[in-house]
Amino acid sequence: MHFNSIDFAIFLPIVLILYWFVTNRNLRLQNILLLISSYFFYACWDWRFMFLLIFSTLLDYFTGIKIHEAANKRKKMFWLWLSIGVNLGFLGVFKYYNFFAASFADGLQLLGFKANLGSLQVILPVGISFYTFHGLSYVLDLYKNRIKPERNFIDYSVFVSFFPLLVAGPIERATHLLPQILKKKEFDYSKAVDGLRQILWGLFKKIVIADNCAEYANTIFNNSPDYSGSTLVLGALFFTFQIYCDFSGYSDIAIGTAHLFGIDLLRNFAFPYFSRDIAEFWRRWHISLSSWFKDYLYIPLGGSKGGMWIKIRNTFIIFLVSGFWHGANWTFIVWGFLNALYIMPSIVFNTNRNNLDIVAKGKYLPTIKEFFAIGITFSLTVFAWIFFRAANVAHAFTYISEIFSSSLFTIPHFPGIGKAVPIVFLTSIFLIVEWLGREQQYAIAHLGTKWYKPVRWAMYYAIILIIVYFSGKEQPFIYFQF
Repeated sequence: MHFNSIDFAIFLPIVLILYWFVTNRNLRLQNILLLISSYFFYACWDWRFMFLLIFSTLLDYFTGIKIHEAANKRKKMFWLWLSIGVNLGFLGVFKYYNFFAASFADGLQLLGFKANLGSLQVILPVGISFYTFHGLSYVLDLYKNRIKPERNFIDYSVFVSFFPLLVAGPIERATHLLPQILKKKEFDYSKAVDGLRQILWGLFKKIVIADNCAEYANTIFNNSPDYSGSTLVLGALFFTFQIYCDFSGYSDIAIGTAHLFGIDLLRNFAFPYFSRDIAEFWRRWHISLSSWFKDYLYIPLGGSKGGMWIKIRNTFIIFLVSGFWHGANWTFIVWGFLNALYIMPSIVFNTNRNNLDIVAKGKYLPTIKEFFAIGITFSLTVFAWIFFRAANVAHAFTYISEIFSSSLFTIPHFPGIGKAVPIVFLTSIFLIVEWLGREQQYAIAHLGTKWYKPVRWAMYYAIILIIVYFSGKEQPFIYFQF
């Protein structure tokens, strides 16, 4: 069930009515309703994978209790590693077995040996990377004594499988979400209105910008040998806005939907394309994943303590793991490695925390220095996205080599380029709105709130009409594949 589908438009109001008007006086019934709704939502993808979700939930629920009750550190370690091993084992089989098997066979072939390890004909369970990380953060926090185990299985299950975040995040922490699940909630009109506004903006990002940019990005990337260098640059730009609007649009819808139930989810994006360096970009892009790797991998490895070599080693580890988390393809690993290279100067010269504030805060325009810093960071990001989008590493290098040719200075052209003009225009308007709203949680959080009411509603209706007009080119959310 997609967020941008008619099914979800029917499903969500029904659940909300039951939540606030039928079960509103009983927290237990509310959480049972959320769990049933979440399992139904997930079963709409493929009911067979329900068993994997429930098994993962049971595993972390019971190992969490065992970790807390363990009499000594050795027993705590046993239950912790049981949870980690089984969770990552399932993730490895479903997501990475074919990659490792093919890579190992290729390696043997280079040495003169032939090997046919075979492949698994399995479908990647949607959301497995996300709900696995939910559970892992829970048992790791228990091991570190940051939280106590949740003994109510229903409440814990809602934490793992709350439907707005189940298939593509944000990746939540038990310390943040569980207390909200355990607390009785009163309907907050202003919070609900804010949630609807964020859902609207998320749908605009996804349906108008991402889905239409995807059409042109696919055309160019899938037929890259046929196009000029300038057209390939345009294709990379289309993908750059596709992936941002697709994933941040999903996050906006998820966070806005959670607000309708009186629940706050972690922020996942903070206008990353306005970053002034790569370190700032990674503080603003997929925040829940970046912070997860920081807290549960980078810091346990030693973080920035222990000298420059340790800092460099740990930085490369988290970026390579982050790349690998995104998919079983060398393109993602190269993408992670490239971003690690990008961030190295700021690590070596200790400038990675220079840009913690919002760019040009309180101003309409950035300084010349900020403008060029944003431009350079954005260009490096676009270049890295080529590896992320390419079919394989060879395709990425071919794509890049074709960019840096004499055809780079020609006028871009591809079939249907005329139809892309309105999308380019709307993307430009979108960037302006994002820039003006960069100090808020999302771009239109405060846009029009002080306008004359008919004007404000005219803006909302205009956004809805644009969404309806450009709908019909439904593309699956990019991060469902991860």
